[in-house]
Amino acid sequence: MNAVSEIATPIHDPLVIAGRVFRSRLLTGTGKFKDLDETRRATEAAGAEIVTVAIRRSNIGQHADEPNLLDVLPPHRYTLLPNTAGCYTADDAIRTCRLARELLDGHTLVKLEVLGDPTTLFPDIVQTIAAVEVLVAEGFEVMVYTTDDPIAARRFEELGCVAVMPLAAPIGSGLGVRNPYNIRTIVENARVPILVDAGVGTASDAAIVMELGCDGVLMNTAIAGAKDPVLMAGAMRKAVEAGREAFLAGRIPRRRFASASSPLDGTFF
Repeated sequence: MNAVSEIATPIHDPLVIAGRVFRSRLLTGTGKFKDLDETRRATEAAGAEIVTVAIRRSNIGQHADEPNLLDVLPPHRYTLLPNTAGCYTADDAIRTCRLARELLDGHTLVKLEVLGDPTTLFPDIVQTIAAVEVLVAEGFEVMVYTTDDPIAARRFEELGCVAVMPLAAPIGSGLGVRNPYNIRTIVENARVPILVDAGVGTASDAAIVMELGCDGVLMNTAIAGAKDPVLMAGAMRKAVEAGREAFLAGRIPRRRFASASSPLDGTFF
């Protein structure tokens, strides 16, 4: 296991993706930070063990004369998750995954996203399905970005994706979970990990995601775009841990009227 540091989440409740075991349920991106040092410090503060890398936008060795992301986030310490950010067709996404496999010595775990348009950055489900079919057949372990549609989520699981990653809201919007009942439905019917990807804005959003029963959450803009990214990364770490523990503990039911903490029944007068 790629352990970054001692994390409060107990190992008896691990996140398991494609047979790999992780303590942290917070996955972080590596884009939008002011420099690689801030990327490193925020990643460490988040306690993340899985970090996403946009192959089209990050240097992981393909440009020898430029700063290399792997110098601050080495593969022996982190599980790298190459993603297909910026791809708008299945063919482009497939080529990007193949490039990542070549650059990372046969690495097969990838995050697939095939976008539908540049305004909403919603996924193109038809193109995403086409890409999944090819990538799974080629031995890739696909974590797929999708809408919060329970039917689409089920379809991706049936196609062989190792994790399904529905959006909470548009990428980078910070709107939080817009359709909690859809997310809950996806979670309740899934047999693979469900990780919310996109839309988280602050720590309370991350806690809500985890309280819904999601197995994890991936975020980038919410951390990198904060006034203090390192401080926000630490807040997100705590929120994810607290949300998971709250889900496991089981919340009280919502009631319309009060229920006294110290009931009168059985008291002496």
